Amino acid sequence: MSFVLKQKQTYVWPVALLLPGDGGHREKSTFDAEFKRLPQSRLSEIGKLVRAADLAVKNGEEPEQEVDAQMLAREMLVGWSGIVDDAGKDIPFSEAALNQLLDVPSVATQIVQAFYESYEDAKRKN
Repeated sequence: MSFVLKQKQTYVWPVALLLPGDGGHREKSTFDAEFKRLPQSRLSEIGKLVRAADLAVKNGEEPEQEVDAQMLAREMLVGWSGIVDDAGKDIPFSEAALNQLLDVPSVATQIVQAFYESYEDAKRKN
């Protein structure tokens, strides 16, 4: 199969979420995320920002720019399917729904991890 240089702007990738449940067990749920296909230059820039912030914190300094999972998830996630309300009704992607999702502890981190894993799997398979 030939490589198509002009890629679609987004792609769909499964996200598995592990959240605390009753009895000391973690509950697993999944949804399909529509991720923005960020260019390598932006991924490198994000990596530099994260390393600079980590170094500043390690040195007891205030980072020049905060970089957190919620900020990254907002940049990466542009849509979804498989997120429902407590009645099982689909919740369409919107700014308000995204804010609600990212307010759940650890969800933003798990979304960012899934984004990066989507590229790691490609490396492992080759």
